[in-house]
Parts: sequence; structure tokens; C-alpha cells
Amino acid sequence: MTVAVVLFTSDLRLHDHPPLRSALAAADEVVPLFVRDPGVHAAGFDTPNRNAFLAECLTDLDASLRRRGGRLVVRTGPVVREVRALAAECGAFEVHMSAGVTGFAQRREERLRAALTEQGVALRVHDGVVTAVGAGVVTPAGSDHYAVFTPYFRRWSQEQLRNPCPAPRTVRVPDPVRGEPLPSRDGLSDVSPGLAAGGETRGRERFARWVRSDLSGYEDGHDDLAGDVTSRLSPYLHFGSLSPVELVQRARTHGGPGADAFVRQLCWRDFHQQVLAARPAASAEDYRTRHDRWRTEDEAADDIAAWRAGRTGYPVVDAAMRQLRYEGWMHNRARLLAAGFLTKTLYVDWRIGARHFLDLLVDGDIVNNQLNWQWVAGTGTDTRPNRVLNPVVQGKRFDPQGAYVRRWVPELRDVASNRIHEPWRLPERERAHLDYPEPLIGLADGLARFRHARGLD
Repeated sequence: MTVAVVLFTSDLRLHDHPPLRSALAAADEVVPLFVRDPGVHAAGFDTPNRNAFLAECLTDLDASLRRRGGRLVVRTGPVVREVRALAAECGAFEVHMSAGVTGFAQRREERLRAALTEQGVALRVHDGVVTAVGAGVVTPAGSDHYAVFTPYFRRWSQEQLRNPCPAPRTVRVPDPVRGEPLPSRDGLSDVSPGLAAGGETRGRERFARWVRSDLSGYEDGHDDLAGDVTSRLSPYLHFGSLSPVELVQRARTHGGPGADAFVRQLCWRDFHQQVLAARPAASAEDYRTRHDRWRTEDEAADDIAAWRAGRTGYPVVDAAMRQLRYEGWMHNRARLLAAGFLTKTLYVDWRIGARHFLDLLVDGDIVNNQLNWQWVAGTGTDTRPNRVLNPVVQGKRFDPQGAYVRRWVPELRDVASNRIHEPWRLPERERAHLDYPEPLIGLADGLARFRHARGLD
């Protein structure tokens, strides 16, 4: 009997899983393995919200495997040590896994390949599992990656995607192989009360409902803060509970402007993946430095604390930050506004904001989180690095009746729509009854500070 190991990482699903399909085709028995790596904890990435969501993803994956005669093997320890030990234990001749693009993932793959080669075991790494188009597949002449989204999108759109593969009917796991009990969401502390439930089953159900109800209106409504017609699929994509290839194919089959807009957003994920694969240091360093002299964490301590707590005095920014804390998720337009306010109005280092987002976001992804923050801060791939998103103008445009603000900032629920984004303009007698702070800084003052610091005066 031949045996192969499938190392699950950010691809926690059975539908459209090329490493699993290849392993099943090559071997009589397969060991589906997930390793709880202490390196993830040491790096600060196993936050309460992502731990809770991960536990449900693993439980769902195990249940799906058991319905097919298999099971998920979970072990704890350094990935290289655990994979190598399991391969020796079950006599595996090869290990399959999905390619990653972060520096952490690349180093893991290099160490694993070297260790397995010494053991006489082959490592098979599969591209295009956590992305629709693999990083490095689409490149411009004279460079290893695209630095601007629009030309990348044109080339990306011309790529012929592989056909999604169905979930296997049967998975045979060697009987002697044992693992640890599955982690559980129960008992985890500091989990956001409104956190979504994880797992491939729930992700596929959510996508199916969203296609029926909101995909057609996505182009016109995806920036509507109160309407909330975004797919909310980012956590499932982050953990690989859904296949981006399958989502692109199904959206294109559905067709229409809404589907086109959704596919464009999926392309942004791939765009960031290929940027970071080529420039791993951009996870912590400016992709394009503007020589910013950011206010330090000590200098801006009070402002940062108010921003984190949703007490800046700017309603749409505060609503966004409170949604983040309660749901472990934030509307896409709200992310731009909250990040832009911290970096362009308060002039605080983007890394401080990115770390806070990673602490709470269930879809907290070192690729998309860091590079989106850099885009907003003007140190990334934005072709207009000095753009500033005015939270008052943006609030009036994308939350005109103030429903989003009222949902998350109940102190302002009785404020009229024409003042909800500028409560400081209320008559003094009305403002006196609001338990809501004055703005941390005037927008004109913030813009002046930003322009002066960047030498734009």
C-alpha cells in the first residue's frame, strides 16, 4: 500500500483542492494533516478571532472527511518536525501542499523540502490553490511582478483558469495514524461576540445565498455601508474554505456587472499575492518609501487609543472601529476610511494600524492587510499616494441617511441625517446631551500636518 501526506495550511476545504486530488491519484492511502505550528503563535498571528474560526474550519473539514471514510490528523509542533515524523511513521513516499507567498510560507517550504529530501520523500507544491492565478504566473516585461493593479487585471483576465475539481468521494487513511483532539471554539476568551461561523460548509452556503440575493447588485452597492451587500467571504478565502478559482468561474458563469465587479475584487487578492511574493519585505517595510516621519506610538498614544476605541469624534470612523471589535470584520469601504484617518489625518505609522487590524480581523491576512494598509498610507501601489479620503464627505456619500453610523454609534441614534456625520455642528444645547467626543483634530489641520510632513506645501 502506498501512502501520501497532504499538509493542509491555508486551504481548509475538500472542493477544488488540487493537492488532495493529486495525492489520492498517486497513492492508495492519504493522510490529511494539519499542524498547529508554535511559530504562528510566536509571530502573534493566532489571535482569538482567528483561533475560533480556525477551530470551526478544522471541525468542518474533519466531518467532511469522515463522511468519505477518512479523518483529519491534527498535531502540534514545528511543521518540519511533525511532517517529517508523520511521513516516517506511515511510510509516505511524498507530501503535497499548497504554495504560499509570505516570507514565513517560503521559508517553511524550503526547510520542509530539505528535510524531506534527506528522508527520501518528495515534496509536491501546488500553485493556484489559495489564489485564482498563481503568484509569478503573470509578469510584465522586464520585471518580476506588476506594481500597478489595472495592467495586472488586464493580463490576469486573459488567463485560462483550470477547471475546479470536485470533492473526492472517498478518502482512505491508514488506520494506525493518530492525531490530537480537534481544537474547539468553546472556552476561547476575547472572541468578538458577532464573529461569523467558520468552515467550508458554511462558506459555501453563504456564497450560494449571496449569489441569489446580492451578486447582481454588487457593482452599485458594494460601497454602501448600511446596505452591506458585500459577500463577507473574506474569512473563508483567508482560511481557504472556499476556492478563488471556483468563485471566479461561478461568478463569470452568472455574468453581469455585479459579477464582473466581484471578480475584480478577487483579482485584487491575487495582485497583492504576486506583489508580496516578489517583495516579501513589504509585509513590514514601505513598498515605496515616501520618507514619512510618522508620529510614533508614544507621541500619538492618546489619538491611537481613541481610534482603537471608536472615540475619534468622526462618526463613520468610529462606527467602523466598533464594527471591527464586535464582529471581527469590517466593511471594505469602512476599512479604507478607518485606515486613511489614522495615516493621513492623524499621521500615524501604517504598521500600528495594520497590527491592530491583524489583532481583531478574522480575515487578518499578512498579504492583503499589509498591502491594503500601504495602499491607503501612500507607501504601497496606489498611483495617487497623497490622496486623502475625507470621512465627512465619504460618510455622506456612502451612508447618506446615517444608518451605518446609528447601528454602531448608538450615542448618535437620535441625530438627524443632515448632521449625523458632523455632530459638532449641532446646537450647543443638543450636543450637551450626547455622550460623544469632540473631534480629535480638525480635518484641515490634519491635512496641513500631512502635507507639511510629506513636503507638499
